Amino acid sequence: MSENEKKIKKLNLVALILMIFTSVFGFANMPRSFYLMGYGAIPWFILAAVTFFIPYAFMMAEYGAAFKNEKGGIYSWMDKSVGPKYAFIGTFMWYASYIIWMVNIASAIWIPLSNTIFGRDNTSTWSILGLNSTQTLGILGVIWIIVVTLTASKGLEKITKITSVGGTAVALLNVVLLIGAIIVLIANKGELAQPIEGALDLVKSPHPSYQSPIAMLSFLVFAIFGFGGIEVIGGLVDQTEKPEITFPKGLTIAAIVISIGYAVGIFLCGIFINWNNVLSSNDVHMGNVAYVMMRNLGFEIGNSLGLSELASLNLGAWVARFVGFSMFLALTGAFFTLAYSPLKQLIEGTPKKIWPSKIGEIKNGMPVNAMKLQGIIVIVMILAVSFGGEGASEFFSKLVLMTNVAMTIPYMFLSGAFSSFKKKKHIIKPFEVYKSYNGALIASIIITLVVGFANLFTIIEPAMRGDLSSTLWMIGGPLVFSLLAIIIYSRYERSLRKDKSNKDVA
Repeated sequence: MSENEKKIKKLNLVALILMIFTSVFGFANMPRSFYLMGYGAIPWFILAAVTFFIPYAFMMAEYGAAFKNEKGGIYSWMDKSVGPKYAFIGTFMWYASYIIWMVNIASAIWIPLSNTIFGRDNTSTWSILGLNSTQTLGILGVIWIIVVTLTASKGLEKITKITSVGGTAVALLNVVLLIGAIIVLIANKGELAQPIEGALDLVKSPHPSYQSPIAMLSFLVFAIFGFGGIEVIGGLVDQTEKPEITFPKGLTIAAIVISIGYAVGIFLCGIFINWNNVLSSNDVHMGNVAYVMMRNLGFEIGNSLGLSELASLNLGAWVARFVGFSMFLALTGAFFTLAYSPLKQLIEGTPKKIWPSKIGEIKNGMPVNAMKLQGIIVIVMILAVSFGGEGASEFFSKLVLMTNVAMTIPYMFLSGAFSSFKKKKHIIKPFEVYKSYNGALIASIIITLVVGFANLFTIIEPAMRGDLSSTLWMIGGPLVFSLLAIIIYSRYERSLRKDKSNKDVA
């Protein structure tokens, strides 16, 4: 064994599980899920784990092991499995999902900031130059994009180091939720704030918009989104001790732990939150529900400890400040990284001739011109959505739905390419969970259909209750970006044919 091999410390089972957990588990998914479905969210997370997370994670592990020396990321995976055009459209859709994520967060990041400063979300009262709150948040989002783009294009090592503290703080929120809920449960002598009177309460939603079967099925996208981020674990196969044994075991255990974690977290919300009393207000929406619920947890802890109402309210406000500060730091760090990282991977991972020379230009390790164009696109989308003429609740619901749909569509491209990947015998596969082609094909079909139908129900559900605008935005984003990908690649194909004909003439 060489000195280098001795120095590389391999991941053991526990380390692998922890890494998967921190990459996938998201705190905000629990309060949002309880807001939409109550206890009824729990079976959907279990279904998403069985039909999506576990089989999809094994696919990513096989891809990662087979293409561990490729620098193009998921583009290389799909290119070598299916072909360059499919790979480019899939990778472009993956990149586009981060564009829509930025549109969402640029407007929503002011909610944790408001909680940090005031101990509550009062963004619904903010106004600049007589604009309503939704338009004001849109303008603030535009300013945020300009600042991030200009700063990120000059490098941001120091910023990401500072904001990484937010990730640790957000992890602590899970501990606060667990311990706080147990204190409230003991103080209330085992009585739940959101009562369970029968088995139906574990399935049905208290939210008026999630009563129909289609609406409930649309929640599957939220559950799938809760398991997002598993693409990163594909590169961990060769860093794991005895990967053929440790990796499938680690993934299975991590999936069970994460599923149980979400289920327990959603149940804990019901210990201190009564849906009708706290979450039915028009001031509560997808953007601020996590802060509203955690502020209420602080208030309930104060009550259980025998504090006065004023002291309990103050404790709730300080819990909200801690949540807001943690989320603001974490989102800021993520935003600065994602402002350049997916774009850089898209440009550097795909053929250079696809991009006009100015767009593909890299300065100081950053695709500066492409980042400016990206900034303009995000700004246009923010202004279009925020000036669409609706209240804050509808605005943030639309942004979250757009993000969930956009970020789950690339999963279909990767799962759809897997059966082709397995069929190609010349691709060396050092790690295999799916031993037979038929098994791989069945898994590929199930995952693609599950994600596809979940997105379909999410897209059509608003239209069925009269909200055509949300449906059009969810269709419009992916459709525009897919058409743009086809146009860009067609231009590239024409240039290749032109180069070939010129060579033939010469």
